[in-house]
Amino acid sequence: MTRRTPPRPLNVEELFPEVVPLRREAVRLHPRAGRPAPGDSSVGGPLLWPAEEPWPECPRHPGSPMVAVVHLHRADLPDLVPFPEGRDLLQLLWCPLRHEGQWVVPLLHWRTAGEVGEVRPTPEAPADAPYGYVPRPCVVHPKLVAEYPSWDLSDELWDALEPRFAQVDQETGWDYQYHLSTAPGIKLGGYPGWSQDAQWPDCPGCGTAMDHLLTVESTEEHGPGQAWTPVEDRDHRWEGAGLSLGDLGGVYVFECRTCPGRPFTHRYDS
Repeated sequence: MTRRTPPRPLNVEELFPEVVPLRREAVRLHPRAGRPAPGDSSVGGPLLWPAEEPWPECPRHPGSPMVAVVHLHRADLPDLVPFPEGRDLLQLLWCPLRHEGQWVVPLLHWRTAGEVGEVRPTPEAPADAPYGYVPRPCVVHPKLVAEYPSWDLSDELWDALEPRFAQVDQETGWDYQYHLSTAPGIKLGGYPGWSQDAQWPDCPGCGTAMDHLLTVESTEEHGPGQAWTPVEDRDHRWEGAGLSLGDLGGVYVFECRTCPGRPFTHRYDS
């Protein structure tokens, strides 16, 4: 069954035309518990990892394998994020164990699926991983959605729009920040799913602001009202990736698309 994010319950661009130039697109993955194979796009599923290539281990926990988080084939996605030349597979892993000063230690890897050959079995997650830091194996249902900034609005624009945000909320019950702006959940592109002040990193190599690649959040809904719940899931219970990061926060992965090797980093908040 496909999953479709419903349209925003209000016309954002008509109500707040100031945000129209800031509109971005994102691909929501809508992970649902399943049995993906290495050749499938997935969240928490087995990776297409070459048998002759060692499985990555956490540099801070020697001997502890990283776990598969996001596994995306270019052919399964809308043409939104440019893949590196000759690559058609994006793989995000992380160490789910406790780390001083950060939640996880991520690893971003691009590869060519057709060159993998024999596949290495995906190892079991560490038995002592904290609850909610290892995603449940899920199939994905990519869907392109429009987003508008929330925490990424400038202070001046937020101050100008805040009275209208409050008025619309009072009249309709729909909150701009939670229901109308930035999609929650696991997604490619768009705006990071900040729950606090934005913390965009600069590339240490060239000094320019890095591009947002992925958001991996704990939940797919912001506040009551099911504004972001796919229409297919409105009337029954469903199982997603089962993540619980910090206080139901998220991990945001950034990359520099200018420097060789596309260096990456991450931020997180709760």
